[in-house]
Amino acid sequence: MEHVVYIALGSNLGDRLGYLRKAYQFLKKITESSIAASPIYESEPVGPSDNDYLNAVVRISTSLTPRDLLLKCKSFELDVGRNQSAPRWSNRVIDLDIIFYDDLHLDEEKLKIPHPSYQDRLFVLLPLLNLNPEGRDPVSGKFIEEMITCAPKIRITETNLSWDADA
Repeated sequence: MEHVVYIALGSNLGDRLGYLRKAYQFLKKITESSIAASPIYESEPVGPSDNDYLNAVVRISTSLTPRDLLLKCKSFELDVGRNQSAPRWSNRVIDLDIIFYDDLHLDEEKLKIPHPSYQDRLFVLLPLLNLNPEGRDPVSGKFIEEMITCAPKIRITETNLSWDADA
């Protein structure tokens, strides 16, 4: 059975666009039937990070379980050089977060779906709205558009950056 999953991507170290493109290619490989990507946004960091982030959301279809998907995402992060022992909110080459997995509500120690506090992050909500304009939070039932109006304001802009390395 295929599941529709939304994954947030972020990078603020090194070749930020290159890391997002690598993450997109990785997700494309684990997708059974369809993949879609939001525009790429640039946003100020939340927390003590030094550099602006590039952010996006990708929608995939997968038969992987939530736990298997999480393990694959964390393995990919390590493969491209993410320091898993770095403090929370620190700079990172890549970050992949499962935002939605169908309408699943999961609250385990190592995996929470929907992702905790995504509703307060414009760098997730704005790209998510691009891919899912009628989307709702599976727990609260709030529309994504409604969550955007309530989220803390940060500096964020949609870029003209392309997912295609040849563009």
